[in-house]
Amino acid sequence: MMLSKLFKSQVREEESGNGNGFHVNGNGPFIQLNQVVKTFKNAAGEFTVLKGIDLDFYRGEFVGVIGKSGSGKSTLINMITGIDRPTSGEVFVGGVAVHKLTENQMAIWRGRNLGIVFQFFQLLPTLSLLENVMLPMDFCNMYTPSERKERAMMLLEMVEMQDHANKLPTAISGGQQQRVAIARALANDPPILIADEPTGNLDSKTADAVFVMFENLARQGKTIVMVTHDSALAKRVTRTVLIADGEIVNEWVAKALPTLTHQQMLKVTHQIEPLSFDPGQTIIQEGEAGTQFYIITKGVVEVVLKRPGGNDVVVAQMGPGQYVGEVETFRSIKAIASVRAGHAPVEAIALEPEEFQQLITESQTTREVMQDIVEQREQENIDHRKEKE
Repeated sequence: MMLSKLFKSQVREEESGNGNGFHVNGNGPFIQLNQVVKTFKNAAGEFTVLKGIDLDFYRGEFVGVIGKSGSGKSTLINMITGIDRPTSGEVFVGGVAVHKLTENQMAIWRGRNLGIVFQFFQLLPTLSLLENVMLPMDFCNMYTPSERKERAMMLLEMVEMQDHANKLPTAISGGQQQRVAIARALANDPPILIADEPTGNLDSKTADAVFVMFENLARQGKTIVMVTHDSALAKRVTRTVLIADGEIVNEWVAKALPTLTHQQMLKVTHQIEPLSFDPGQTIIQEGEAGTQFYIITKGVVEVVLKRPGGNDVVVAQMGPGQYVGEVETFRSIKAIASVRAGHAPVEAIALEPEEFQQLITESQTTREVMQDIVEQREQENIDHRKEKE
């Protein structure tokens, strides 16, 4: 209730372009990373953490960035916040070329446009909770002094910490400190929240409560980018971005083949071929050999069988994240059914039969899952043909 009241009472100036430097570009990306490379140098030489990242985030999204330790996910976040700069490539946030800002410009821009929530809270120990929340407003000279206190109290009330406003951070629990850290991140009403493992030091119940706050903020129009290692929480975001060895794994590969390791997903990402089909165009022809393994990324495809009289019957439809051609590539046989694009254009990514065979050889779990699916599809095919007789 308080959350809704707080945000509905605030008119978002950046919808038409404001003093914070944000400008709406239609339905285009709000955050853009173009060919971002980050290389670190140490005594042992150079180490490339990010390898040509192309990535977009859209206004109002709640995106989870996941990956193993050392995969580059925190470095990726640091590119967006300007805490670190790319060795090469570009970073745009709301039309602002973040990679070109000076340190002074960066500090002001960050304070007005980004709310950052850290794993270890980073509240100043000598300031009260109220003063911690007011600090970003003081730094960026946002609001009048009286408005700052009023707003800080409103934010503390939003996270249910108003009764502790005059306490020092050491007087409250870790979960409570994280609530205050979220209130502080919202102090200047930034359009973007960046959270780096915000629930990493919290018990599961408190972590869930914090996550619910982020979900509510996303529904209110905030763009949230969260690094997390918690796979259960990651399933609740709008979209996940999986990073492995400094590269982005194709999201449709990750959705369609979740039993693969991150390294195997990345390998498939390098192998897939993007394809597009016109409405009604045949993708797989029944009886033909050499069928590829297709993952649908846009549109709907129809699985078609021939009636004895020559007429087609649509026995199934597949949409984004689903795949076709698994029977043929798994069994190395001719196509047992036709597949065609539906009434709208279809986009897909395709894996060659030899690459698919190698993949299921390397991943026993994926092979077992795929075998069950293939046996199910074959039985469905038999059943549908019996119905036609």
